Amino acid sequence: MRDPYSIIRKVRLTEKATLLSERYNKYTLEVAPDANKIEIKNAVEKIFGKKVLRVNTQNHFGKRRRTRTVQYGKTSDWKKAIVTLKSGDKIEVV
Repeated sequence: MRDPYSIIRKVRLTEKATLLSERYNKYTLEVAPDANKIEIKNAVEKIFGKKVLRVNTQNHFGKRRRTRTVQYGKTSDWKKAIVTLKSGDKIEVV
């Protein structure tokens, strides 16, 4: 089994993620790109000690960015997981 801290990278704090957490008890996390839903669920339950009901994932592909010259670069790819917790459970994010 993989280390839970290598699966969950950080909690995404945006306006949309804040609304999801307040209204629907859903939390947005940035996770490892090769992690699956079962690994994400087990990692959240182990790190935060909360019961997970559902995990939805999205892959975000990096965009091409141009520097001052004609050279192109690329932003990194990342994976987002939206985790639904049991009613009454909350994750304290600081």
